Amino acid sequence: MSQASDLFAPLSMAHGPALKNRLALAPLTNLQSHPDGTLSDDEFKWLTWRAKGGFALTMTCAAHVQRVGQGFPGQLGVFGDQHLEGLTRLAAKIREYGSIAVVQLHHAGMRSPKDLIGEAPHCPSDNEETGARALTLSEVEQLRDDFIAAAVRSEKAGFQGVEIHGAHGYVLAQFLSPEINKRTDRYGGSLENRARIIHEIIDGIRAQTGPDFSLGLRISPERFGLKLAEIVEFARGVLADGKIDYLDLSLWDYAKEPVEEEFQGRSLMSYFAELPRGNVRVGCAGKVMTPADALACLERGMDFVLLGRAAILHHDWPSKLAADPNFTPIKTPVSEAHLLAEGLGPSFVKYMATWKGFVEEREAEPA
Repeated sequence: MSQASDLFAPLSMAHGPALKNRLALAPLTNLQSHPDGTLSDDEFKWLTWRAKGGFALTMTCAAHVQRVGQGFPGQLGVFGDQHLEGLTRLAAKIREYGSIAVVQLHHAGMRSPKDLIGEAPHCPSDNEETGARALTLSEVEQLRDDFIAAAVRSEKAGFQGVEIHGAHGYVLAQFLSPEINKRTDRYGGSLENRARIIHEIIDGIRAQTGPDFSLGLRISPERFGLKLAEIVEFARGVLADGKIDYLDLSLWDYAKEPVEEEFQGRSLMSYFAELPRGNVRVGCAGKVMTPADALACLERGMDFVLLGRAAILHHDWPSKLAADPNFTPIKTPVSEAHLLAEGLGPSFVKYMATWKGFVEEREAEPA
């Protein structure tokens, strides 16, 4: 039977510093950056408070690697040197608090709102539903190179690693999806071809960053036209290659069963936990709220866990658990005042109010 102390065992990585515990901050959309993608004081506070609160690894929200890859307002940018000043300030403070500083690299693809980027969104193939246009071959190569350049920029800013966002139906997941990706060149067709851009990004980042720079990959196994059997096979190959340091599984709910009927009867996580992983670490996110949830993930084969909502509710979730093995997180819904006191800015609090049951509803003003 696992104990709370198991969550505080260090975890080495093939590249870069070891995690001081098994608790990482999940990358969370927070809508707090400036319109040009530069870091705001609110986002700086939100992230550095989590580093100070004991998380072993503090990851930014999805940071877009191209201007046209923006997925939501107030998104952190990593596509130009104009972002370096804020990123450098952020990385230094995260590291000062003893947490590993990581940027999540992102491009929304067909999920980029047209009114936000000022043009039709980009996609591996033309997409009638979203109005997205297909990337040309040279644009695919540029997209690959911009992911790599963003990693180099992150390292220059003092971050100790990056995570490639290949989940949630964003552009790299769109390449993986046989329903969305209808290309007939070397980036479409077979699973090998559809996964090619991710492998090339991994290779490029490894070649252009230092030996102590960590590299993670986030994937989600379902939705957006993905097939579980293919994603398991893709994960098997990435783990066998051993070029990344960790695989981050975004499962929505760590205990859920697969959507596809033929795979039901066991947890979605189990299909990945059983894969040979060599020196690559495997972590998961998805409704990990309590210490018991986090321990259950370790017991079921995960090396570490990523906390999202739980970290929103308690900036110092790890420190609270370290001080008290019986720590019980606050229940939702919570007040706006509680979230402000936990280091969220007004824009983030307003966004959280759109999550059903997360924030207490305000009483109507008297007429």
